[in-house]
Amino acid sequence: MINTTLCYIYRDDEVLMLHRVKKKNDLNHDKWIGLGGKFEDRESPEDCVLREVREETGLTLTSWRYRGIVTFVSDLYETEYMHLFTADGFTGEMTECDEGEPAWIKKEKLDELPQWEGDRIFLKLLDEEAPFFSLKLVYEGDTLKEAVLDGRRIV
Repeated sequence: MINTTLCYIYRDDEVLMLHRVKKKNDLNHDKWIGLGGKFEDRESPEDCVLREVREETGLTLTSWRYRGIVTFVSDLYETEYMHLFTADGFTGEMTECDEGEPAWIKKEKLDELPQWEGDRIFLKLLDEEAPFFSLKLVYEGDTLKEAVLDGRRIV
């Protein structure tokens, strides 16, 4: 079982996304995702997201919200619990990222980007300002087979 964080940083009508193109053997290769990564020992979800955003972008978050937890179940990978955040305040200057190319993307253009099918579900929940949620996503390979929101199957 793995614990990770993922954060979507908003600036006006844009979202900071990471195009994962730099690492070999990256399960997210060529996908556009938010910022985040694995917990280190003794970290809370907030500790992890703040550290990961700083490491990947050089930015320090000043305003963020813990929005939900996403459980990824896969026939290929270990089960992952992803703690999902959004942020709308930060300081600092963007730096290079060794995992991908960061880019500010207009919200209305997000659907045009290559993403995991399940990411589209939780991005919609975030956009709709859904209250704190639990989303379970079950994949076979790269194919989403089931999505369960707060205990109720939606896919």
